[in-house]
Amino acid sequence: MPVMIDVGTNNKELRENPLYLGLQQPRLEGEEYLSVIDEFMEAVYTRWPNVIVQFEDFQSKWAFKLLERYRHTCRMFNDDIQGTAGVAVAGLLGAVRAQGLPMSDFAKQKIVVVGAGSAGIGVLNSARQAIARILGGTDASYREATKNFWLIDKMGLVTKERVHIDADAEPFARDPEALHGLKEGASVAEVVEAVKPDVLLGLSGVGGIFNQEVLEMMRQSTSARPAIFAMSNPTKNAECTAEQAFKHVGPHIVFASGSPFTDVELGGGKIGHANQGNNMYLFPGIGLGSLVSGAQIISDGMLQAAAECLAAYMKDEEVEEGIIFPSISSIRDITKHVAAAVMTEAIKEGLAEGYRDKDPKEMAEMSQEDILKHVELNMWHPKYSALVSSPR
Repeated sequence: MPVMIDVGTNNKELRENPLYLGLQQPRLEGEEYLSVIDEFMEAVYTRWPNVIVQFEDFQSKWAFKLLERYRHTCRMFNDDIQGTAGVAVAGLLGAVRAQGLPMSDFAKQKIVVVGAGSAGIGVLNSARQAIARILGGTDASYREATKNFWLIDKMGLVTKERVHIDADAEPFARDPEALHGLKEGASVAEVVEAVKPDVLLGLSGVGGIFNQEVLEMMRQSTSARPAIFAMSNPTKNAECTAEQAFKHVGPHIVFASGSPFTDVELGGGKIGHANQGNNMYLFPGIGLGSLVSGAQIISDGMLQAAAECLAAYMKDEEVEEGIIFPSISSIRDITKHVAAAVMTEAIKEGLAEGYRDKDPKEMAEMSQEDILKHVELNMWHPKYSALVSSPR
């Protein structure tokens, strides 16, 4: 059930337009804003105690705050932060596979991220968590994992020398002694030239920011098969097109985007695959897996399991060709497997509280085959089937 919460607008022209259908008042801020969201969350969980709430399109300044406010007590997630992050991490793991390496080698990747909004920071947090899990999941592994990332926002490279750093970006600010000769505020091209990253990932919303100069710098990547992820959408906001990436970097790259692009003819019968990282691959399975496990919260581990499942879904021969995301036509099968992975992790973490005829003890004794059957049985239940219907 879609719900839109209208908290006003700061667009004076709209407020003064008699045809504007929204609230004709300035946006609520601070405690007034929070009280409205609190009221909604209390009401929806009072009416439907087992509902799963998916947050979408909230302002960056509120997205993380609201996620942290509710995620530890409510069965909810933010698709812009966690869904986008999960799909991006799955793509990053797939790009490692495309290099002929095990997914555990993700811990060795150098990743430049352009964009420090809720989506960009969400990807960074999830990617850091994935690397930390590979390294052992300790506090030390989290600190070590942070060194893999170079974050660039609208003011350039984010370092600890910056006077005012957004709290969400601060963990990824580079130390002065680890800048590879770069300075605070260095441009995308300067960072790419100095770092020679394995992955260049864009979630900036700035169309064309991966220009010819930047893309040609990626030819110097230390990776045998560098990845270019232009994840912003709609199409006009994409950091580059598939054609530009293959033209300026080379036919050996792995390309993914948030918007759809056509595959690129490379000559000699070869094709440069334009993978689209669509959140649809994950959020139905995250919701279904949470529901059928009876988990009352959606943990980082459950989200990570979803991403790893998607990354492993593709066959080796497909990944070798540069195909890292499946066809949307497979959405029901993907949803089933992602849900099973989410449920498995919920059981592992002791979060599964049972669903329908399965209590927590029975779930703990279920085999992977049993879990898949449980998911499939409930996936086709009329109360749920509409949530995982094919895209229109």
